Amino acid sequence: MASTSHLNVPSQAPWKEAFSSHVTGMDSPEFVFSSLTPAPAHSNSPSPYLPRARYCIFRGFWAELPENKHNDAPRNPQAYASELPTFTTDVRMQKVWQAFNSSPGQAEDVEQAQGSGGGGPCEAVWWAKNAMTQWRVRGTAFVVGSDIDSDVESSGVRTVKSELGARMRVLDEVHRDAWSWQTEVTGHFGNISPGMRGSFKNPPPGQPVDQSYDQSLKLGEKVEHLDDEVARHNFRVVVIVPDEVESIDLSDPSTARRQLYKFNAADRSWSHQECWP
Repeated sequence: MASTSHLNVPSQAPWKEAFSSHVTGMDSPEFVFSSLTPAPAHSNSPSPYLPRARYCIFRGFWAELPENKHNDAPRNPQAYASELPTFTTDVRMQKVWQAFNSSPGQAEDVEQAQGSGGGGPCEAVWWAKNAMTQWRVRGTAFVVGSDIDSDVESSGVRTVKSELGARMRVLDEVHRDAWSWQTEVTGHFGNISPGMRGSFKNPPPGQPVDQSYDQSLKLGEKVEHLDDEVARHNFRVVVIVPDEVESIDLSDPSTARRQLYKFNAADRSWSHQECWP
């Protein structure tokens, strides 16, 4: 895994096993993803940013691509593990721009959000009804695009590899150098259905239908192959780097508790505190 400032995290996060069990038990692992967007100049908002929320689908943890018998993409060796939730999105969606604009780099226009990068604040919330538990993850969102293994690394690529690499745990020293960022991105593309892959060839999301656009873009397309140029150009993996994780067990009102976990960057450990719900 080249160009990554990797620091080995000592052990698995204490919340991961319960979280994985609860989310796996959901009929569909949907969650609400919230990010920040610049407040319009005419809005008279007291804050420079406004919250935006939408439902997304949890696609597993970064470097731990879920098994899918229908996915023909090559897979990375199981050399790493992480506690970094992922989902997939279209680069033309607002959430990508928001991850860049609210980041320390504060991209000023969408052209600066076309590659890998980001790092804006975010929050993700799951309601695992099967376990009567709410999970809340607070942290930063990074975007991984097709430029992630380019010969010439942009500042965004370097940031992504540094921030994600620092939170990836080595499982197999022998095969760690064979692990590829681009292979992982392609694996995520292969793990979604042909209909979902085809959605990356939709007309421009959010654009009024009476405005002109590339007529080759159509709704309802299906993409069977992994190398469709248009779909892969628009496809992105978003990785959430958690700073705080919180679960609220509401299965029994008489014993309900809130579990709060915080990541300590100094020693790369998680603290835990039990609280009232």
